[in-house]
Amino acid sequence: MSVLDLFKLDGKVALVTGSRRGIGRAMAEALAEAGADVIGVSAQMEGDESEVGQAIRARGRKFTGLACDFSDRNAIYELVKTVNERFPVVDILVNNAGTILRKPAAEHPDEYWDKIIEINLSSQFVLTREIGKRMVERGSGKVIFTASLLTFQGGITVPGYAASKGGVGSLVKAFANEWAGKGVNVNAIAPGYIATDNTTALRADPVRNPAILSRIPAGRWGEPGDFKGATVFLASQAADYVHGEILVVDGGWMGR
Repeated sequence: MSVLDLFKLDGKVALVTGSRRGIGRAMAEALAEAGADVIGVSAQMEGDESEVGQAIRARGRKFTGLACDFSDRNAIYELVKTVNERFPVVDILVNNAGTILRKPAAEHPDEYWDKIIEINLSSQFVLTREIGKRMVERGSGKVIFTASLLTFQGGITVPGYAASKGGVGSLVKAFANEWAGKGVNVNAIAPGYIATDNTTALRADPVRNPAILSRIPAGRWGEPGDFKGATVFLASQAADYVHGEILVVDGGWMGR
């Protein structure tokens, strides 16, 4: 097998949450370009005819679009039921769905905290447990979480988000410790400062925007497309001996 063949995903099925736009959409498209069929899940997913679905079918792959409110625990279980009924095998799970709500710590309300923790951490644990147990039974599978720079740092005015992403980092290691010997790889990608809807306020801030840019060695905000290579790597045979890793894609931020 040539080294390039290690990255091929022909015949695989990938479930990607938060795939309607931004980083999640880029991840879904990358997996399709590598050969995988995609189940795309987002709170506002329009169904099979969504824009991301059209883009994936244009690449010659199958796409199924499902809507799910990740703040609703019952909706997560309904999603699992639907996936299990319609797809006998899910080879790749990408936990990308997430949200962020900004408020200084002394003013951060319970409802912000509860919503962020449910979407960013609890729902991802449940989905990974339920989809991952079938991977463990088969002895193969790839799970990729979307972590954050705030898996390592505290951030400003986002205590709930920072706590959730710190939890994601530990959850990756916890799953990997149990599943690495059973043929299932669990890893994460930690995005730096990326030009998405979640960072619109930061990019518009006349103080924060230049301060952030001045610390990024690459000298620019990242783009969703910057995550295609990392996603395909962690989803492929090329990463078979990679377990519990948090791969930072940040333009060099963490090296400063």
